[in-house]
Amino acid sequence: MHKPTALLALALSLSSAQAAKLTVWTHFNGPELAWLKDVAGKYSAQEQQDAVEIINVPFGDIKQKLILGAPRGEGADLVLSLPHDQLGEMAAAGVLEPMDRYVGARGDINRTALSAMTYQGKLFGLPMFAEAVAVVYNKKLIQKVPSDWAGFLAAATRLTDEKKGTYGYLANLGDVYAQYGVISAYGGYVFKNNGGTLDVRDLGVGNAGVAKAMGFLNDLRYKYKLVPEGVDGGGAKSAFVDGRLAMLLTGPWDMGDIKKAGIDYGIAAFPTPPGATGKWSPFVGVQGVLMNSYSKNKAAAARFARFIISPDSQVAFNRAGGRIPISAAAVAQLRNDVVVSGFSKNIAAGVPMPNVPQMGAVWGPWTSAIVLSTGKPSPDYLSILSGATQEIKANIK
Repeated sequence: MHKPTALLALALSLSSAQAAKLTVWTHFNGPELAWLKDVAGKYSAQEQQDAVEIINVPFGDIKQKLILGAPRGEGADLVLSLPHDQLGEMAAAGVLEPMDRYVGARGDINRTALSAMTYQGKLFGLPMFAEAVAVVYNKKLIQKVPSDWAGFLAAATRLTDEKKGTYGYLANLGDVYAQYGVISAYGGYVFKNNGGTLDVRDLGVGNAGVAKAMGFLNDLRYKYKLVPEGVDGGGAKSAFVDGRLAMLLTGPWDMGDIKKAGIDYGIAAFPTPPGATGKWSPFVGVQGVLMNSYSKNKAAAARFARFIISPDSQVAFNRAGGRIPISAAAVAQLRNDVVVSGFSKNIAAGVPMPNVPQMGAVWGPWTSAIVLSTGKPSPDYLSILSGATQEIKANIK
């Protein structure tokens, strides 16, 4: 007579053992934080056992907080979202759990995004959203962005009248992230990619292709007279939202202000630059969900991570904050969204930023080099880039 009671007690004991309380750190605020709390509630209701606690941590604090706290048992089970170029440092510190075994079919996830979240052959995070620059254009001033350089230049020149303060094309020429598409088109690269592994000893930031790219960017200012001196990203965006600029090189982060301005816009790729050996291929930044390698709830954390990147969750996330999803099914559901469809094409054609720790030594010198290369007519590009290369090599440990 006591056997059913004993079985019930055993079942309850097993259920309690399998239950998990997950802790999640996030830097999201506003509608995106509300979205995450809603997703956590739906997940807990579906799983019936796993509870999720959301803790807000400033974006700039998450990486170091996990590196220092995880070994002491003070880290969250999951963190979201962090840029993929921080993966290398965190993986080297031993605080990230490889997630390959927790992921089944990957056909729905953008391949560029998966590559971005892979470090030394292991998947260290599930991608959530991606970013890349594109040419955003004002349809009132230009119906379509020409796909060839000659047509693009002719349109941009026709629409430029600096005396009237109107411009055909503007971009921040000193932003190496924004201009990487031009650099890659001419054969430049940061670290050589050998079958998915970045060789940090093979540095391509100062090769002949990059010198040609610097020459083209310099021409945009001094030969073609399209981008005046002193124009940065903020000034270019201001001209666009004021209706004085036809074509702007920017990313999804500026679309909120462009929408508020009531601009009838479209999104296109930058054309292949003249004499380039490849197509324009911009840098892609990816952010995703990372798992603490010291977590005691890895199976449950993986379940929630998969729930977060599901197509339905991705669509809701886009509607909360406008992020570009990496789920093919989510992109298909949002196909009528000009921002999603436009930027998704450039993301698919792009190159993930290097995620190795050594990338930290590159940004400063390479940015200084591009600023010097576009600051006066026809400087000595190879000399400038040689100096940057030497500085980068000295800083790489």
